[in-house]
Amino acid sequence: MVLGKLQTLQASLGVEGEGIWLALGTVGMLLGMLYFMSKGWDVEDPEEEEFYVITILIAGIAAASYLSMFFGFGLTEVELVNGRVIDVYWARYADWLFTTPLLLLDIGLLAGASNRDLATLITIDAFMIVTGLAATLMKVPVARFAFWTISTIAMLFVLYYLVVTVGEAASAADEDTQSTFRVLRNLILVAWAVYPVAWLVGTEGLGLLSLYGETLLFMILDLSAKIGFGFILLRSRAIVGGGSAPTPSADAEAAD
Repeated sequence: MVLGKLQTLQASLGVEGEGIWLALGTVGMLLGMLYFMSKGWDVEDPEEEEFYVITILIAGIAAASYLSMFFGFGLTEVELVNGRVIDVYWARYADWLFTTPLLLLDIGLLAGASNRDLATLITIDAFMIVTGLAATLMKVPVARFAFWTISTIAMLFVLYYLVVTVGEAASAADEDTQSTFRVLRNLILVAWAVYPVAWLVGTEGLGLLSLYGETLLFMILDLSAKIGFGFILLRSRAIVGGGSAPTPSADAEAAD
C-alpha cells in the first residue's frame, strides 16, 4: 500500500526513478531550513544565534544540492575499465564537503572544543570527503576500492576524535550540554558509519543496490544527519537554556 502511494505521488510529480527521492529530499531539507529560521528569528543571544546560523546553512546547502540533483545537475557518468557505466551524483559530495564540517563545528562549539581541535577535526573530515569523491570518479576498480578504504579510515579517525577529544571537552560542560552532546554524538556515529556501507553496496561499489535504492538510502541518512541533528540541537535545553559549555576561544587562549 505504501509503495502504491509512493508510485502515485511519483506520477503526480512527473518524476521518474530516483527523482522521487531527490524531490522528497529537497522538500525535507527546505522544510527543515524554514523551521530553523522561524525558531531562530527572534533569537538575540549571540552564542545561541551562532548555532542557528550554522544549522540553517547546513539545511540550505543540502536543499540546494538535492534540488540540483533533481534537475539533473551534478550528475555524471563514469565508464569503468571493464565497460560498466555508472551514474554518479558528484553534487552529493559537494554538499558533504560543506555540510559535514558545519555539523562538526556545531557539535564542537556545543562541547566547547578548542579552535585547534576543531581545525584538526574539520581537516580530517575534508580529507575524508575528497578521497570519497576520488573513489567514486576512479575508472579502475582497484583504485576505487583503495580510495574508499582510505576515506573510510579517515572517517574512523573523525569519529574517534569526536568521541575522545571533543568528548573530553564536553565533560567540562553542564549536564544539559553533556546530555545533548551524547545524543548528537551517537547520531553522528550511527549515521556516518552507514555512509561507507551504502557506497560499498550501492552502484558506485559492488552494485548490490540500484540507483533508486541507493538514492533512497542516502536521502534517509542525509535527513537524519542534518535535519534530525538540527531538531535535537536547537530544541535542547543546552541551547535554549544557554548551556555553560566553555567557548573555543577561551580554550585556545588557555592552551596558548
